[in-house]
Amino acid sequence: MAKIRHISYRAEDVDAIAEFFIDAMGVTLVQKREDGAVDLTDGSINIAILPLAANRSRSSGLDHIGFSAEDDQEQIRRVEFAGGVTEPTRSPYETKFKGPEGIVVDVGRWPGAAALDKD
Repeated sequence: MAKIRHISYRAEDVDAIAEFFIDAMGVTLVQKREDGAVDLTDGSINIAILPLAANRSRSSGLDHIGFSAEDDQEQIRRVEFAGGVTEPTRSPYETKFKGPEGIVVDVGRWPGAAALDKD
């Protein structure tokens, strides 16, 4: 089973949203990327705050959900078998897919997100 490891949020003011999550929720800053994106974590799940201009999205809000799996290649095969179509990404952490109704999901590993538990 894949585990949710990050949620990406598009924002007009990345720093303001990041500061809000840090101050209001006590999450930790992991990194500020060269493109202006900010990665936050609660130690298990990351929140990536992405600037509107950095990608195709035209509005603020939820952008995509990232999953980690014990076997990334097997998970990628499963996503493709289920109809996911590979999307371009500049990220070295993930493989990105578009699914039904345009939903975007990633399979990968992100700095600051918890490792998968071995059951």
